[in-house]
Amino acid sequence: MASPLTSSTGLGSGLDITNIVKVLVNADTAAKSNQITRQNANNSAMISGIGSLRSALTAFQDAMKKLNDKDAPSFNAFAGTSANESVVKIKSSNTAVAGSYDIKVGQLATGSKVASQQFAGGASTPISAGEMTISQNGKDYKITVGSGATLQSVRDQINKEMSANGITANIINEAGGSRLVFGSTTTGAGSDISVGGIPELTIDGTQQMSGSGAGFITALAQDAKFSIDGLNLTSASNTVSNAISGISLELTGASPKDSAGNITSGTKVTVAADNEGLKKSVQAFVDAYNTLQKAVTSLTSTSRDSKDKLVLGPLTNDPTTRALLGDVRKVLAETGAGDKLTTLSQLGINTQKDGTLEFNSVKFNAALNDKKLGPEVQELFTGSNGVFERMNKAIDPYNSTGGTLDTRKGNLDKVATNLANQQAALDRRVEMLTTSLTKKYSALDAALGKMQDQAKQITSFFEAINAQKKS
Repeated sequence: MASPLTSSTGLGSGLDITNIVKVLVNADTAAKSNQITRQNANNSAMISGIGSLRSALTAFQDAMKKLNDKDAPSFNAFAGTSANESVVKIKSSNTAVAGSYDIKVGQLATGSKVASQQFAGGASTPISAGEMTISQNGKDYKITVGSGATLQSVRDQINKEMSANGITANIINEAGGSRLVFGSTTTGAGSDISVGGIPELTIDGTQQMSGSGAGFITALAQDAKFSIDGLNLTSASNTVSNAISGISLELTGASPKDSAGNITSGTKVTVAADNEGLKKSVQAFVDAYNTLQKAVTSLTSTSRDSKDKLVLGPLTNDPTTRALLGDVRKVLAETGAGDKLTTLSQLGINTQKDGTLEFNSVKFNAALNDKKLGPEVQELFTGSNGVFERMNKAIDPYNSTGGTLDTRKGNLDKVATNLANQQAALDRRVEMLTTSLTKKYSALDAALGKMQDQAKQITSFFEAINAQKKS
């Protein structure tokens, strides 16, 4: 912006040069200045509105993602409970059947733990160069050990190259020296680790460590042994997903045993319908959608100010926002690919006049209790071509990086830059006109001053002549 005019009065004629110049400059630039101010306000409001809309869309998509978390799945029709989670934990899916089971765990599945021979030199012990072979479950993994290697550098190389395969190594220091110890996340009988190729690091993982020699440390890798209602089973993993249909078991510890090693009691696990859990999940979706709808309404609605003047929202009458809202609302009315449950309305979810969703709990309970639709709720929301998938397909073209709203924001930023350039040019014109007009009116003031001085001299001359005549 140009520097403001300081008050200035003509020394010659007494003209108010400052105000005269200000009025003339304002007359020349006011229209353009008002236009830039108005366009700036509108453009800034649009930028803010687009940002708020994208934030609301992102929050809605994050809420759907959370409800579709594979590690903590929502919309489960059944809930499993365990009487003792230190022995077994349970997760149920929509293919489960209500019931209870008695589970006894004899032993957990374990992984291989093997150690090299002792090295008196500790971590800095030199290791021969060559190709190390680490074998497990019939697979061989090759590691090239370079010259100048030490026990510690070999450990670091193993962890770098083998961690993706679940095999790690560390150095354990004991009284007689240091050992390179291998461990694995793979469990089950037959998964013992063996090492070859480097003479001093050779380990037969099927032989127990003895004295300063190499071998397995405590025991061979083993399967889990457990029973369900008296039926004996084994598993290479402590996570068992195929023993009971629709139920996943996580074995966490052995059942209590007497002095003779016999299990004294089992753990009861129960599977039951979880209508309240389903209702909570559906309500979470309805709440997330309503939050989005209310945010869009606040951006597109109109209001009246204190003078009853109509005030538009930042995105009122915006065609992109209208198209987005139409695409999202279309998903709510579409028919999904389910069997008996294909629409949200079957669960008591309906659109109200203000665009928000109403969740009718009476109709929802009837759908679960009378029509037995509980097992299909998860598929309706999270399945292939489910509500979440179709919602994201509707929103992504607008909210993704490089999408419609991103492009709109970029164009609005260009307009803001252009307006800033126009304002800078207008400021320069104001400064130029102010300087030019000030010079002109200063010159005019000086000329008027001279004319006034001459008029005074003439008047004095004639007054002197008249005075002589009278005398």
